[in-house]
Amino acid sequence: MKKSMTLTYPVGDKLYINLTNRCPCACVFCIRNNGDGAYGSDPLWLEREPVLSELCEAIDKEDPMKYKEIVFCGYGEPTEALELLCGTADYVKSKYPAIPTRVNTNGLGDLINGKRIAPLLKGRIDTVSVSLNAGTKEEYLKVTRPKFGEMSFEAIQRFAVDCKEYVNKVMFTIVDVIPKAEIEASKALAEKLGVDLRIRKYIK
Repeated sequence: MKKSMTLTYPVGDKLYINLTNRCPCACVFCIRNNGDGAYGSDPLWLEREPVLSELCEAIDKEDPMKYKEIVFCGYGEPTEALELLCGTADYVKSKYPAIPTRVNTNGLGDLINGKRIAPLLKGRIDTVSVSLNAGTKEEYLKVTRPKFGEMSFEAIQRFAVDCKEYVNKVMFTIVDVIPKAEIEASKALAEKLGVDLRIRKYIK
């Protein structure tokens, strides 16, 4: 495991922010199982978690105005570093207000932080993308393996619905390698909750 202080990395026309390596899940298809980086980035395992000033400096060095979106997504769950997430989003919104912001999350932020966090995203985050991973509780627990156990599947659903009140766009995502039955179950669940569903290609 190579460690570095890679705090930002580009993916196409989007700039990704690596806040933390902490995560309450051990997903069977997690990209962290395949190497030290993502999409050709430098290693994303952090020597330590950054402070706000370091993140702001790293963002400025990337010339953010050339990107269409700033995405909080690295080698960990962004809501594990909630205060840092909010502070960084505030900085982006104050200095680069034209650039939309997105959080890619496992949806367990309420359990991680012991409180509703959706209200804190208002005005800071434009899109919340929640990794649903499966359409049924049994399969979700099997592939995601969250430390919070059985309450996790209901928690991500509540979080996604809660976010709709505070964020412009909310979506669930699943990867295309899960069984067809789970894809169909995911579609049905997303429709029931009134949340968009995106099926994304799994990249090793």
